[in-house]
Amino acid sequence: MCKFHPRVEVKIWNHRPERAIEFAKSDHCCHNTEACANVEEAVKDADVIVTVTSSSTPILMAEWIKPGAHINAVGACRPDWAEIDANLMRSAVVYVDSLEAALKESGDIILSKADVFAEIGEVINGSKPGLKEKTTVFKSLGMAVEDAVAAKIVLDALGL
Repeated sequence: MCKFHPRVEVKIWNHRPERAIEFAKSDHCCHNTEACANVEEAVKDADVIVTVTSSSTPILMAEWIKPGAHINAVGACRPDWAEIDANLMRSAVVYVDSLEAALKESGDIILSKADVFAEIGEVINGSKPGLKEKTTVFKSLGMAVEDAVAAKIVLDALGL
């Protein structure tokens, strides 16, 4: 059963097409989930894009992204790897979980020479704005404290 709004469309791409198809048909997905043949098809007209790859070269290109989209970039967490096109990184408003970690570990930021606008904590505490009208990238390298707080918020919202 879909836990999202019924009109939400979910598109999935995997470098192993059979895994995308298997996941799209699983109980984990909404009834309106589609496995796509390529990345461009999966992200076309998307409002929110999530990348979780171990790619060392970009798979997500700037020209495929509609203005105002938001990207959660979780993969490619080495200084010499990038899953997002350098042009996209440089043209987007970039948020990170930790500036110190991003400047040492994120190839998406290091290789593109993208400017980091804010840490996510600065948005949460109100010292920096969340620029929703712009194309945004949240480059996450993972912070245990953020994971724990996010889990608590979800569990509280579910009444658990």
